[in-house]
Amino acid sequence: MALIYADMRLCDIILNEPTLIPVINRFGIALGIGDKTIRTLCEEKGLDTHFFLTMLNTFINEGYFPENRLKSFCIAQIVDFLTKANVYYERFQLPNIERHFNSLIEKSDADNNNLSLVRKFFLEFKKELLARIENDKRNYFPAAKEIHLRLSERKQDGHETDLVHLEEEQDPIEAKLNDLKSLFVKHLSGDYDVNLCYAVIFAIYSLEKDIHQHNRIRYRILEPLVNALKQIK
Repeated sequence: MALIYADMRLCDIILNEPTLIPVINRFGIALGIGDKTIRTLCEEKGLDTHFFLTMLNTFINEGYFPENRLKSFCIAQIVDFLTKANVYYERFQLPNIERHFNSLIEKSDADNNNLSLVRKFFLEFKKELLARIENDKRNYFPAAKEIHLRLSERKQDGHETDLVHLEEEQDPIEAKLNDLKSLFVKHLSGDYDVNLCYAVIFAIYSLEKDIHQHNRIRYRILEPLVNALKQIK
């Protein structure tokens, strides 16, 4: 998709890319936005227009990742955005997948479709994701804010701290989501409700896409800041 700019109407963007609805919700913007431009909505909500645009463009365009611009934002902004993403996973996306999954099992041939085993794999994934969310809440995100404070103080002293990027590896959360999709595609058998199966797969895909963009910011911005803390003396 083409890049989003401040003078565009947000309704046009959402109609073309409905997966952005949960992203704008993290900024306190609900549906019913009329024909207002992004700039107007951000001004009304007291939002940083550049940060809002950066998050939307990062989410819908895989090749878009303005690393230098992200570094210029307050780390608290990024942490707040990722925190709200975690809340969305915990309160909405995971329950949505589980609700559809349970309905799918109830309306399918329980003897010959492997759905119970697939659901067990999903519950293991859910447990791992919730554990990471809890660690973010208690440890990782508070540490990131502390790092921002220390880096800011160091810059005020006339020192710059280099952010070193480690070689990127596949995140285990993303890997498990991909495996979960593969189980549906490769190993279902017998009779099952096609519409409910599609609903589960689409919900998994939506969560996977969201977490992928979450991880791009997490590992390419926050993680280097955590490593940079070691350079501060």
